[in-house]
Amino acid sequence: MAAAYPGFAGDWEAAAVTFAAAGLIAWAGTGTVLHLLRRHEILDRPNERSSHVVATPRGGGIAVVGAILVAVALLADDLPWLVLAAVAALAAVSWIDDLRGLPPLPRFLFQGLVVLAVVFLAPWDGLVFQGLLPVALDRLLAAGVLLYFLNIFNFMDGIDGITGVETVCIGLGLALAGVVSEGNTLLAVAATAAALGFLVWNWQPARIFMGDVGSVPLGFLLGWLLLSAAAAGAWPVALLLPAYYLADASLTLLRRAARGERVWRAHREHFYQRAVQGGLSHAAVSRSVLACGLGLVAIAAADTWLPVPTLLALFAGAVLVLGLLWYLRRAAARSGHDAR
Repeated sequence: MAAAYPGFAGDWEAAAVTFAAAGLIAWAGTGTVLHLLRRHEILDRPNERSSHVVATPRGGGIAVVGAILVAVALLADDLPWLVLAAVAALAAVSWIDDLRGLPPLPRFLFQGLVVLAVVFLAPWDGLVFQGLLPVALDRLLAAGVLLYFLNIFNFMDGIDGITGVETVCIGLGLALAGVVSEGNTLLAVAATAAALGFLVWNWQPARIFMGDVGSVPLGFLLGWLLLSAAAAGAWPVALLLPAYYLADASLTLLRRAARGERVWRAHREHFYQRAVQGGLSHAAVSRSVLACGLGLVAIAAADTWLPVPTLLALFAGAVLVLGLLWYLRRAAARSGHDAR
């Protein structure tokens, strides 16, 4: 059964104001960024690995990350400022990557240094792996998990709406479960609202893409919040909320590694990408990810608030994710694009 977590960490008024501010800033900011990207022809042009067919402005994540940082800086107290600085630094380097491309190794090393600095200089109060490891090893392994998560979050940003939907579900789940501190709860609220504001522009047919400038720092921020929840004892919540992204990305990575492919290279082999190739629209796939994500939010909330055995909650989450993967694979098989 779930532990007795503290409940919603913060007051509803602060959460409502943060939500409105982040959502409005992201919505208006994305429109402004879209205009500037078009003027300077900063476009994501289709290639053999793309899931879109029209050149589309890339870099809307500037507005999403900016909305989160501005909203919480103005409205929240007790914020993890080193984490926010890391978000800004990752966004800046990822923007350079969006503009002219950076080699994988220096980009990965920079991300690793940022993650290590945050994990060791701004550590959680508890232990992510629940005391099973010595403190130093717990921190080091947590840093590895965070680095892995921010990269798979970036890799999964391949169709209209999917990253916005996943951000909404993880942020909403963390806020409702109330398993992190007040400042972190408002960060989760701000991320949820900013993603919703961006989705107005990014839903199929997308008028703008997020780009690495958004997906990399968002992956870092959400990963850090999930690990914070785990360190607070809410490890089932931290496992449940990102379960679909973890499953799709990890299974695809293992398949590609088993075939001897360069796993860091762009591709179109994720379950959701195969489903699009099989005939499902971007919107249909993103709606299915949303349905699964909201189901995981409900299971995580039940584990937190109700006398539900944790193993039962984890089993229900696994069944839900496997059901989504089966649905996407079935869609892919219709035209021979099975997720093998």
